[in-house]
Amino acid sequence: MSSPLLPDGLVAFVKKDCPTCELVVPVLAALGAERPMTIYTQDDPSFPAIDGVVDDTALETSWRSDIETVPTLIDVRDGVESGRIVGWSTDDWRKFTGIDTLGEGLPEHRPGCGSLSVDPEHADALEARFGDGLDSRRIEFATAEDPFEAMHDRGWSDGLPVVPPTPERVARMLTGTSRAADDIVAVVPPNLAEVTVEKIAINAVMAGCLPEYLPVVIAAVEAVCTDEFNMHGVLATTMGVAPVLIVNGPIRHEIGMNSGMNAFGQGTRANSTIGRALQLVVRNVGGGRPGEVDRSTQGQPGKVGMCFAEDEEGSPWTSLAESLGFDSDVSTVTAFCGEAPRIIFDQMTQDPDGLTESIAMVVRANVHPRITGMDTIVAICPEHMARFRDAGWDRARFETELTARLDVEVDGILRGFDNVDEGIPTGLGFEGSTLPKVRPGGLIVVHVGGPAGLFSSTFGGWVSGPMGSVPVTKEIVR
Repeated sequence: MSSPLLPDGLVAFVKKDCPTCELVVPVLAALGAERPMTIYTQDDPSFPAIDGVVDDTALETSWRSDIETVPTLIDVRDGVESGRIVGWSTDDWRKFTGIDTLGEGLPEHRPGCGSLSVDPEHADALEARFGDGLDSRRIEFATAEDPFEAMHDRGWSDGLPVVPPTPERVARMLTGTSRAADDIVAVVPPNLAEVTVEKIAINAVMAGCLPEYLPVVIAAVEAVCTDEFNMHGVLATTMGVAPVLIVNGPIRHEIGMNSGMNAFGQGTRANSTIGRALQLVVRNVGGGRPGEVDRSTQGQPGKVGMCFAEDEEGSPWTSLAESLGFDSDVSTVTAFCGEAPRIIFDQMTQDPDGLTESIAMVVRANVHPRITGMDTIVAICPEHMARFRDAGWDRARFETELTARLDVEVDGILRGFDNVDEGIPTGLGFEGSTLPKVRPGGLIVVHVGGPAGLFSSTFGGWVSGPMGSVPVTKEIVR
């Protein structure tokens, strides 16, 4: 290991608040009399009271030298570290220095103490100061400014308080991914601004994410910034749609996502902040702000963020991700452009055929009963799923049966029928035929919800297909 900051000779790192460092002071003095010796002290410039002490209370040299334990003794030759030992061991220090009488009268072994450079109180600040560096510009607030109000006044917020993205917090957030901070993840609409891992981390901090959520946020940004998802169109439409994120795979449990009771609601940090982080990236990096490019007439709560996990373990069916071709040990996020969820209320139907028809009735009314060719999420609750499980239905059969019930008779949705002008224009040759309510391939079925309650849900989509938005699934890479 190269140690360009360290002088040739023996180099020791100590702190006064360490009994083992106190113990080896006579040893360090003896070594200094034999060989060139430099001692970096972490907490008290006057310790130890011998020659060759260098003040490292800023901890820069300790951090750059990867010191994890004090005392650490390093042998540097021609600017290159040739070896190091930590703590105190009479035999090890004698072999390391070649002095057979070193440490006479001292205990044979004493463990060292944690270096201040890895202490949680200092580690994030040191990473932010001396690490690879954060490229984002710093904005200093006046002493009397409230940072929460200042960030809101500068337009960085979705209307709720955001966490100040200090360098320390951003550095800590970046520990959640193996990707380099300056990696470009995507080009974010509508301003087509390049977004790096660092910029996503900043917005993840502001949203309240933990570092382990960052890979999910990165994958979500990748998904919505594709041509297929069409985030620019999603923003510009006056319809109140927004990204709906569905997470599959092992990461659901690793980061504590909710796939059960109240999965679409409040109360779970991962669910609440991952979707919010995505929306803040679109707002703060891409420029997708309400009243500007975001032209939604009424909006919906999902514009703050909508993210949930599928309950894979409780389902008798393959997961959404598996149905899309991913292995069960792969974590994914699926981005769907949708409206807010609406409840499918059916507490009576026991037969799976009847329940499928009941679900179809609600799906046919998504957005408007006369709008066809849409993508749709059907989120089946556990008690409804039990009807299909007990009847031996699998995912393929349910999707086939539901799709067959979603063909809409055109004559009943023509413009002017029943004095309603919304619908299919006359004269296009569709009279007497049927049209699919859901675009072929546009049905997304997931299992989610608490164990009690016969309430499933459906999310209607936006304009589907190449002219609108297509669901996009991305693998989550740590």
